[in-house]
Amino acid sequence: MIFKFVVISSEEESFLREFELDENNTLLDFHNILQEELEYDRSQMASFFTTSKKWEKEEEFTLFEMGANTTPMDEVIIDDIVIEDNQKLLYVFDMFNERALFIECVGTVNRIESRTYPVCTRSQGKPPQQVLFSNFTKVAARIDDEEEEPDDEYLDENDPDLSEFENMEDYDES
Repeated sequence: MIFKFVVISSEEESFLREFELDENNTLLDFHNILQEELEYDRSQMASFFTTSKKWEKEEEFTLFEMGANTTPMDEVIIDDIVIEDNQKLLYVFDMFNERALFIECVGTVNRIESRTYPVCTRSQGKPPQQVLFSNFTKVAARIDDEEEEPDDEYLDENDPDLSEFENMEDYDES
């Protein structure tokens, strides 16, 4: 059986991708085809989540074992998670900012024998940036502005007297 998934983003209105996956593909296969198609940096963390009909997170699937409440992607077969019509998934690609793609299984299609699965069958619009560098740039610029070189004259006048700490054997931790 071949499942068809539609992927959209709340950040990029024109973004749309359609993927077809064999029932025996894993979530890791899906992750890899997403990374390849969107040209994302594969060294970044990502997770899939099954969700309720209202996109509320349920079960998490991670790139590798991360504890009792997660399952590694390579252990999850697509057929095992598509348990209802219009099964919804979240693909969290920016863990620090909780940014995600919305994925919905829209049904099954006929297998095309000449096709290798998983495969992207429709690519429309620009994907959201994987990392929001503009936020880092703004923060870095603000830090640079605040960190002016100290005035040497000020340091000479206000140097603390550290002589009392010269002999650390006498240091009392209390």
